[in-house]
Amino acid sequence: MTRRVSVTLLAFLILMPLLAWGGSPHMVSCTQSVSGNTLTVNGKEAGLGDETQVQVVLTAEAQCINPGDHHPKAANKESVTAVGTFPVQNGMAVFVLSATATFQPSCSPPMTVVFTEVTACDVAHDACCSF
Repeated sequence: MTRRVSVTLLAFLILMPLLAWGGSPHMVSCTQSVSGNTLTVNGKEAGLGDETQVQVVLTAEAQCINPGDHHPKAANKESVTAVGTFPVQNGMAVFVLSATATFQPSCSPPMTVVFTEVTACDVAHDACCSF
């Protein structure tokens, strides 16, 4: 009987940290929207266990495209970034990040801003969504 209790206790002590950690951070959903020169990404990360907060980084390439769908010159594209820290509740974090492209000269009609290589990542847990 004592040996059985010892084995059970040992198994509990080994597995307890794994259960408490929660262990499998991953993006559950991500959506993007564009309004003018601003890109917004909404997302939800799960599997965060007992984390209290996460930091999410949004990166993208903004390009000012002319009506003929021609790729821009170097002056008409730029990288945009936004960073935010979000609370974790019940092992999940909901985030909203926005980044605005500012071109010089401005990207005005008939040209439009197109965002490519869009990623939102919780770098600490290597959990990302890409568009």
